[in-house]
This record gives sequence, C-alpha cells and structure tokens, in this order.
Amino acid sequence: VTVRCFSHVREALGKETVNLKLEDDTDTSTVENKIREMAGDNLDGITLRVAVNREYMPEPIALKNGDEVALIPPVQGG
Repeated sequence: VTVRCFSHVREALGKETVNLKLEDDTDTSTVENKIREMAGDNLDGITLRVAVNREYMPEPIALKNGDEVALIPPVQGG
C-alpha cells in the first residue's frame, strides 16, 4: 500500500510517500496508526481524514494490494 502524506504528516515524516507491506485485511485505521507511530508525537492532537484511491472514507475499510491511502490533516489558511 502506498501512503501519500500531506501537510503536517509530510513534515513529520520528511517524505511525501511511504510504502507499507501489510497483512491481508488490514484496514485504514491500522495504516493511520502505523504512520502515527512513525511520526512520534508530531501528530498528537491532529485529526486526519483518510482517502483510499482518491475517495474519502468516513470509516475504516479493508485495504487490498495496490491501494493508495492519503492521510490529510485539516485544511488551514487565511
């Protein structure tokens, strides 16, 4: 699974994409937890939206080989 990282996630990891090898039936919440572990406390308190294959997911879903997961923090601006 390829994880695309945006904004705070990209800054915390120092990269735009992360490739993860996952067990069958791994869901999006597991991917988010793995990325949070990799980022240490840099993502504490930040809510992330999850998209799979460019479609927002309101709740965790099972992933399959080749899926692209995007972790998107809240949009900020002024």
